[in-house]
Amino acid sequence: MSEEDMRYQQPGFAPMNISLELGDRHPAINGGSKTYDDDGRPKRTGTLWTASAHIVTAVIGSGVLSLAWAIGQLGWVAGPVVMLLFSIVTYYTSTLLADCYRSGDAAGKRNYNYMDAVQSYLGGFKVKACGLIQYANLFGVAIGYTIAASISMLAIRRSNCFHEKGHKNPCHASSTPYMIIFGVVEIFMSQIPDFDQIWWLSIVAAVMSFTYSSTGLGLGIAQVVENGGFKGSLTGVSVGVISPTQKVWRSLQAFGDIAFAYSFSLVLIEIQDTIKAPPPSEAKVMKKASMVSIITTTAFYMLCGCMGYAAFGDEAPGNLLTGFGFYDPFWLLDVANAAIVIHLVGAYQVFCQPLFAFVENWASAKWPESGFVKREISLPVTPTKRYRLRLFRMVWRTAFVVVTTVISMLLPFFNDVVGLLGALGFWPLTVYFPVEMYIVQKRIPRWSTQWVCLQLLSMACLVITVAATVGSVAGIVTDLQVYRPFKTSY
Repeated sequence: MSEEDMRYQQPGFAPMNISLELGDRHPAINGGSKTYDDDGRPKRTGTLWTASAHIVTAVIGSGVLSLAWAIGQLGWVAGPVVMLLFSIVTYYTSTLLADCYRSGDAAGKRNYNYMDAVQSYLGGFKVKACGLIQYANLFGVAIGYTIAASISMLAIRRSNCFHEKGHKNPCHASSTPYMIIFGVVEIFMSQIPDFDQIWWLSIVAAVMSFTYSSTGLGLGIAQVVENGGFKGSLTGVSVGVISPTQKVWRSLQAFGDIAFAYSFSLVLIEIQDTIKAPPPSEAKVMKKASMVSIITTTAFYMLCGCMGYAAFGDEAPGNLLTGFGFYDPFWLLDVANAAIVIHLVGAYQVFCQPLFAFVENWASAKWPESGFVKREISLPVTPTKRYRLRLFRMVWRTAFVVVTTVISMLLPFFNDVVGLLGALGFWPLTVYFPVEMYIVQKRIPRWSTQWVCLQLLSMACLVITVAATVGSVAGIVTDLQVYRPFKTSY
C-alpha cells in the first residue's frame, strides 16, 4: 500500500471532496492526468481571481456594516490606526499560512485543510485544539451570518414601512420569520457537494459585497454633505454620554468587530486547495490573492467605516444599513440590504463547507461499510449532468442549518455576536498557528531575532483577543438582561 493510500486510511484525514471512490483516486486507473492531479484527486481549476473572490466573499461580510460603530467607539485617531494594523497583521500571517499549504517545500505533500497543515508541522494536542477552535468558529460564523441576513431582510420591510407611515412610526417586527427563510435557503445551498463547486457562488457574493459597501459609502458621503461637515471626535464616544465602564467595554468590543471584519484565515488553506497545480506554486498565487483582497477590502473598510462615523458621529448605528441612520432613498436601502442577504447566502457556504467536509470524512472513516453514510442516489439535473445525492450529507447538513437557525433565534445580537466571533478566532487561527508552523517549517532558531519578533507579535495579538472577548461577553450579558427569546422585536 502506498503512502498516499495509507493516508486515506487514517481516521483524522479529511479531504475536501468526499465523493471519491478508490478508482477515482488513481490517475492510472482512470486514464491519465487531464482529469486528476498527481495525488489522484480531481484536478483543481482555481485561479488568482477565483481565490480572490473566495477571500472577498469571506472578508467583506456583514462585519463591514459594524465598522462605523467600531470607529465611533475608538475615535478618529485610534479607529483607522487599529483597522490598518489588523489588515497588516492579517496579510502578513496569511503569507505565513500560505507557505504551509505544502509540507516541507513547494514540491512537498499537499495539506488539504487547516488541520492537515497543523498535523504536518505541529502534531499532537495542537491538532485537536486547532480543530476545536476552527470548527467552533465556523459554527459561530454560521450563526452570525444568519442573524445578519435576517436583520437585513427585516430592514427591507421596515424601510418600506417608514416610507409609507413616516419615520416616527416604530414599525416593529420580529426577525424570527426571516431567520427561518434564510435557513430554508441554506438547506438547499448546503447540498452543493464541496468547496471547489461553489466558485460561482463566491463570485456572485463578492459582487454583492461591493454593491452594498458602495451603497453605504455613497449614503455616508451624501449625509456628510447634508450635515455640512464631519461629525465625531478624536477619542470617540466620550465619557459622560456613556459611563467609564461602558466606554471600556465598547472599546474592547470594537476590537472584536474589526477582527471579525478580517477573518478569513480559518478557511485560507481550503481556499488555497482549489488553486490549480503549479507552476506557479499555489503559495505564490495565494499570496497575490491575499494582497489583492486585503488591499481592496481595507480601502472599502476605511471608506465605509470612516464615512459612516463622519456622517453620524457618536450616534453611528451598530449596523450601518439596518440601524436606520439612513431612511431615504428607501429603494436604495432595499437594494443594498437585498445585496447583503445574497452575499451572506454565499459567505455562509464559504465558511461552512470545511466543517461539512470534516464531519462527512469522519463519518466515512468511522463507518466505512454503512449504507446510510456511503449510499448515493443519482438524480438527473440536465440531459448530460447528474447530481449524486448522499443521504448522510443531506441529513447532516440539514440538521446543521436547523440548529444554527434555532440558536440565531435565541441570540439575535448582531454587534455582540460579531465581536465575540472575531475575538475568539483572531489570535489562534490568524496568528498563533501560522506563526508556529512557519517557525517549524523554516527551522527558525529559538531566541533568534526573528523568533523573538514572531513571538512578540503573537503575544500582542493574544492580549487583544482576550480584551475583545471580555468586551463582547459583557455586551451579550447586557443584552440578555432585556431580551425575551422569540418575542423581542426591532
